[in-house]
Amino acid sequence: MLRYNFTRIFKAKAIDRPFTFLRKAGFSESFASKVKNNRVNRLNLDLLERLCICIGCTPNDFMEYTPRNESIPANHPLNELRRTEKVFDLTRELNSLPLSTLEEVEQLIKSRKE
Repeated sequence: MLRYNFTRIFKAKAIDRPFTFLRKAGFSESFASKVKNNRVNRLNLDLLERLCICIGCTPNDFMEYTPRNESIPANHPLNELRRTEKVFDLTRELNSLPLSTLEEVEQLIKSRKE
């Protein structure tokens, strides 16, 4: 079953208040509430594109796949959307690191950008 999981990307992007973030980005209260609470079943392409632009991600970042009863081959492209990992709160993890390690992380990020 395919579904949207917005919580995952909000945590990864350190967006603590998704509703406020989306309202400031110009989305309606109703839509922002549905996204914040993962109650979106259908999403038109214009809204999906706006979300991707304002959050800085791709549509695949919002989606996750959980197989139903049917079995699909291990090399099936839908398997790329399986999300077995726990939602990672990057901000909390970074705040728990010692300063020396944060400097290493900063250097790693700088080198990856180049």
